[in-house]
Amino acid sequence: MSTDRLNLCCEYLLVALMLAMLVACSAEKGAEQTAHAMSADPIVVYSSRKEHLIQPVFQQFTEQTGIAVEYTTDKAGVLIERIKTEGKNTPADLLITVDAGNLGYAAAEGIFQTINSDVINDTVAPHLRDQQDLWTGLSLRARTLVYSTERVKPDDLSTYQALGESQWQGRLCLRTSKKVYNQSLVAMLIAEQGEVKTEQTVAAWIANLAIDPTSNDTKVMQAIEAGQCDVGIVNTYYFGRLEAKNPDLPLALFWPNQSVAKNSGVHVNVSGAGILKHSSNSDQARRLLEWLVSEQAQALFAGLNKEYPVISSGAIDPQVSAWGEFKQSPLALSKAYQLQPAAVKLMDRVGYQ
Repeated sequence: MSTDRLNLCCEYLLVALMLAMLVACSAEKGAEQTAHAMSADPIVVYSSRKEHLIQPVFQQFTEQTGIAVEYTTDKAGVLIERIKTEGKNTPADLLITVDAGNLGYAAAEGIFQTINSDVINDTVAPHLRDQQDLWTGLSLRARTLVYSTERVKPDDLSTYQALGESQWQGRLCLRTSKKVYNQSLVAMLIAEQGEVKTEQTVAAWIANLAIDPTSNDTKVMQAIEAGQCDVGIVNTYYFGRLEAKNPDLPLALFWPNQSVAKNSGVHVNVSGAGILKHSSNSDQARRLLEWLVSEQAQALFAGLNKEYPVISSGAIDPQVSAWGEFKQSPLALSKAYQLQPAAVKLMDRVGYQ
């Protein structure tokens, strides 16, 4: 073999050896990172969001990061009291719950720490986050109008306030005022138009009721379908669940307050989360929160419950997207908790049970 050919072969062998070493180092580094993630303490989540809505999300997070997530589900009030009782000894790192009123209550009880995440601040709109950075929205639902497509034309509808007009006498159904969703709705109406006008609005609703307030949104829609009333107010995901079971449902959603004052629009709310004050794993909890507002996670987290993503670039479930676009109220959802005491007193005064 000539000297030139021998030198060339040696060069090829040297390059091949270097490449093999680089691949081996890269594989070893990847294995070390995976092993480190798997050895990290699991993130412990207390959630009032039901298991079938969170388990697939946490599973995907674990598959992507190697970080395990353990969770306990219960009602929001029960979990908040548990966290308070456990104090510094709580095993939980994160609380996930629904409605800004519940999130605000948890914040007021002092169980959260500040999130301190540029990712969340840059991704989630300010009105869907706590003004003191104690919680963030993770999915969005609208509390909007639902109507009978057999007895009501969309042109008959306009605003929340207009449901108190005479044309809706004996045609309106509402869920009970005892539930946080309506307490937050009335609180946000107070934030938008003041307490005096809101009291007039809610009193007019009560005067137009066809039946006593129902225990939940599904029963509002069932009453409309049965002809007991023609229009109501519900959270969008309740409509989505019912529509998924019966695509020929003779009901439709209407987006109110679209052409009125700039601080108005469809009243929205969130499911959301905060990092617990006494979390022993707050860095990983923050990592989970940041992952939950990624495009991929948002599509799954919101889509499982027929909700909307809280990020503007998030993919919307096709069924939800078919309901059309709407202008949402830009008012800070922190006000939902701040004004709930006034809202509850107002509803009591007008006889809203």
